[in-house]
Amino acid sequence: MTTNRATLELFAPLDRSAPAPLRAQLEDAIRAAITGGGAPPGTRLPASRVLAEALGVSRGVVSEAYAQIAAE
Repeated sequence: MTTNRATLELFAPLDRSAPAPLRAQLEDAIRAAITGGGAPPGTRLPASRVLAEALGVSRGVVSEAYAQIAAE
């Protein structure tokens, strides 16, 4: 299980002009990666700080999205 830059490519850019919150957009992107096969079993998600920086959002947005996905 390794984290690499390819993992960051699983996430589409977030649309800041969309009515959906950034956290919800990120959750949808993670779900799509998991259910669509873009994140095969054993793929580690990027650290919250790394993904937050890559997406230009706060770490809280990423942490909340990760927590919701884990709860599901």
